Amino acid sequence: MAIYRWGLAGLILIVLVGASRAFAETATSVIQPTGEKSKGSGTATFSDTPNGLKVTVQVTNAPQGKHGIHIHQFGHCGDKGNAAGGHFNPDGIKHGYLPKDGFLEAHAGDLGNIEINKDGKGTLSLLIAGLTVTGGRYTVAGRSIVLHEKPDDFGQPTGNAGPRIGCGPIMITSE
Repeated sequence: MAIYRWGLAGLILIVLVGASRAFAETATSVIQPTGEKSKGSGTATFSDTPNGLKVTVQVTNAPQGKHGIHIHQFGHCGDKGNAAGGHFNPDGIKHGYLPKDGFLEAHAGDLGNIEINKDGKGTLSLLIAGLTVTGGRYTVAGRSIVLHEKPDDFGQPTGNAGPRIGCGPIMITSE
């Protein structure tokens, strides 16, 4: 009977450790200008939490104003950011604002806009239930984050945010 109790306790411990590990993954992206005349660089961090994916983007040296920011399909930033492909959209859904509209009404990569101040700096923090670093349908690792020249106006099909001025592949940094 004592072996059974320790076996059960060990199993519970393994399940609890495994559950906490499921929310321990993080990824980062170093956003670089997409061309010689492009401005906008920075970093993005992606952290799995029990409540969803915490996304924090910090941009520097970008033009003042609102700029569309999206997760794009591929983790490549060549060809002035065009190698990143379109918005991450595994469900073929119309464009929207994921934090407000959810997966039924927005691309999985629709993060909206980041506001850049007169010093060329801006920060965006979001918590998005359903996105993950790895695992599941809405995985961001291996994709890229793209900073656009203009604001995302949430129009169809992709928000009319213009050319890509910054791009960075999303890479796993810890498990």
